[in-house]
Amino acid sequence: MRITLDLDEDLIERACKLTGIKETEALVRAGIEALITRAGAERLAALGGTQKSLARIPRRRSGKQA
Repeated sequence: MRITLDLDEDLIERACKLTGIKETEALVRAGIEALITRAGAERLAALGGTQKSLARIPRRRSGKQA
């Protein structure tokens, strides 16, 4: 998909320095992927603790058994 963006040059420059990504297209793609990852993590975190009747899940532990 082709799209025209008006981006803040200072913001792009900072992002390039922080990530080491030099190409604008790759930088925008990485930013969108990071945004999707973050939004997914926030949605998952929001689900935490909502099933009060859920039985405790036993955990496997390496080493000594209690």
